[in-house]
Amino acid sequence: MKTIGVIGTGNMGADHARRLSGKVSGARVATVFDVDQARAGEVARSIGATAVARAQDVIDHPEVDAVVIATPGETHAELTMAAIGAGKPVLCEKPLAPTTAECLQVLKAEQSCGKHLVQVGFMRRFDHGYQEVKSVVEGGDIGDVLIVHCLHRNPTVPPSFTSDMSLTDSVVHEIDVARWLSGEEIVSTSVVPVRRSPLAAPGLRDPQLVLLESSSGVVVDVEVFVNARYAYDVRCEVVGSLGVASLETPTVSAVRRDGMSRSVVPDNWRTRFGGAYLAELQAWVDGLEAGSADGPSAWDGYAATAVAESCLRSLESGERTRVELVDKPAFYN
Repeated sequence: MKTIGVIGTGNMGADHARRLSGKVSGARVATVFDVDQARAGEVARSIGATAVARAQDVIDHPEVDAVVIATPGETHAELTMAAIGAGKPVLCEKPLAPTTAECLQVLKAEQSCGKHLVQVGFMRRFDHGYQEVKSVVEGGDIGDVLIVHCLHRNPTVPPSFTSDMSLTDSVVHEIDVARWLSGEEIVSTSVVPVRRSPLAAPGLRDPQLVLLESSSGVVVDVEVFVNARYAYDVRCEVVGSLGVASLETPTVSAVRRDGMSRSVVPDNWRTRFGGAYLAELQAWVDGLEAGSADGPSAWDGYAATAVAESCLRSLESGERTRVELVDKPAFYN
């Protein structure tokens, strides 16, 4: 049985704490922390854990074997390095850090300790549909990968959501998926101007079209539309030299009547990817027990942030922008 500490009890952290406490075998949550101490206390009481006064108290707790970090992105690097310093494995929600400079500090800390302790929360790798597409690609059934089409639509976003966040909070998932499916790094990005939706908040550029190019020339196009209104709709299609592998949005329910077919699709990310989050946590805990990690690494977190930074430069300049990556350390091969 692995004892987990959870830092951050907002929507994501609270969900993780409850899954770890009630649905993931081989795990229990001992401590939680959040700057909103009332919320942390509420989550702690609901799962039989203890709320502590500081994030460092979670990391230093003698019973805690590993840590989940689900705080705002700007705190991730500092907290992850604190956990590394304590020799404790970390599941850090994306991003690993908002900047590549911070990500590189995490990579340096992890390499210095000599152990792979960091997993980044790119949960789509654990989604059954994405795994089936990955299996088809790796099996060679569709030949060489040529093009990847991605679609990422939210019904709405908060008024505070910005054009930059469409890239760093939403498209970053497609960035990781593109790297994972192709097995290659992304070397350039372009953000293409699109007619703005009249329903977008003032100043929000929505939708956006992003083009990514891999090292071998695979082109990935991503439509991100965060005010699509009708549903939460995520799809992916890999076009190969011999065929196509497609991931469609799963149907929640379907009715056929009076000569018509009507399907209900997920209305939020919890409905769509709840199973993926659970599978991610179970795989992480199983890896803790086995002493090995198989999920997205700190390098994957760094590479995704580097591509997102390139997207931001393209958004500002309107030009195709190169992705700037350091040489990959042998530690991550």
